Amino acid sequence: MTQKLALSSLSQLSGRVSVPAYARTDLSAGILHIGMGNFHRAHQAVYLDRLFNLGLDYDWAIVGAGIMPFDAGRRAALKEQDWLSTVVEISPEKYEARVTGAMVDFCPVKAKAIIERIVDPAIRIVSLTITEGGYFIDAATGKFDAAHPDIRHDAENMEMPRTVFGILLAGLKLRWAIGHPPPAILSCDNIPENGNVTRQALEGLAALISDELRDWVAANIAFPNSMVDRITPATSDGKRAMVSEEFGIDDAAPVVCEPFSQWVMEDNFPLGRPALERVGVQFVENILPFETMKLRILNAGHAAISYPAALIGFDCVHDAMADADIAAWLMQLMRDEVIPVLDPIPGVDYHAYLSTCVERFSNPEVRDTIARLCQDGSNRQPKFVLPTIADALAKGRLVDGLALEAAFWCRYCADTAELDDPRASALQQAARDTRRNPGAFLALADVFGALGQNEVFARSFARQIEALWVGDPRSVLRDYLNREAA
Repeated sequence: MTQKLALSSLSQLSGRVSVPAYARTDLSAGILHIGMGNFHRAHQAVYLDRLFNLGLDYDWAIVGAGIMPFDAGRRAALKEQDWLSTVVEISPEKYEARVTGAMVDFCPVKAKAIIERIVDPAIRIVSLTITEGGYFIDAATGKFDAAHPDIRHDAENMEMPRTVFGILLAGLKLRWAIGHPPPAILSCDNIPENGNVTRQALEGLAALISDELRDWVAANIAFPNSMVDRITPATSDGKRAMVSEEFGIDDAAPVVCEPFSQWVMEDNFPLGRPALERVGVQFVENILPFETMKLRILNAGHAAISYPAALIGFDCVHDAMADADIAAWLMQLMRDEVIPVLDPIPGVDYHAYLSTCVERFSNPEVRDTIARLCQDGSNRQPKFVLPTIADALAKGRLVDGLALEAAFWCRYCADTAELDDPRASALQQAARDTRRNPGAFLALADVFGALGQNEVFARSFARQIEALWVGDPRSVLRDYLNREAA
């Protein structure tokens, strides 16, 4: 029998489903989270749910928020089930379901409502999952894009902000005026030094308004860096049906994810924080080496397999990883060109971490899609892949495999009619132009920056993209593997 997910139905759920051991009425809000997608609900919300199940820190519950049009539908769905979420961890060995109750409210999808919550002194942390492309970074400079039209709008219309940073700044400014100390701003997005990037964006917008506001932000707000990790694919009708059939739960927005989860962050929370170290979160002084490891092995590994897999015809990540050529390509690229340029981390074995990533990618139960990994390349490549290329070139190392990864992305852009990327038109045109001019793709300065003008990288890329125009993707992949093995 299927039960509609709600507080009133928790006691009627199957004994196979873990439910909150705490009463919702005992919780009070301490965190405002902007970006209530699957990743947040499978990650931060799960850690807090585990902490509350220990009977700890009930004053750190989550209030959700969102600014995108689709957030209204998500809010409506979650409201109908008392803000509860079903999270199912899936592996070849077993499925495990838990209902999380760490969220106690969700702001109306209006800037004013979110600003009012930021002003509330009970909110001591504002956390973000707004995707890699949501931070207004100019790829050519790596700096905040103060000329972006939405940023210019918010600088001139603080009473009607459009962006997350405009909303944050409006709320923080009001909080300052009232005399309440500001919350810490915690980014949970896959960006190197995401706290510093968040600081750069907020200070950059503040500087457009007044020097005084910029100086106040710089002097008073904490932006701890964090590294987050859990593979969490999009929810499909099939996954909703699985949750219903397997666990008897009618959940309009369940989350399915892998068992693995990691969260590392700097301990910089002036108004306090929940005791997340009790549930597996690692607090460190310097987050950068951990972030770099994850971005350049796991995230770049996803990118490396996604484009050749798409070109060959795979739909699911685990099927691609079962292909000997693609699995060998990932291992060889990481072993020969990525790991050698990483600075060592005491106690961390990069090759063991890579093996863990391969095992995670190969999990057939997650059914992560190649299409998800391929999307938003113009924001992801500059963060996941291009920094390794720059470091390898600076150290005089070969970049043939990394150039081939970029060439696979280029060919994918050329061949894909409906490219899921904010720069889709420019990418498609430049990629198609490489038939006649191999440098056309690297000339996209807002993606490649100065790296596109590097002669060593440009020559290697030209060889690889020419090979992909002349031959089929699998043959090019095998040529690389055989050449490296020779």
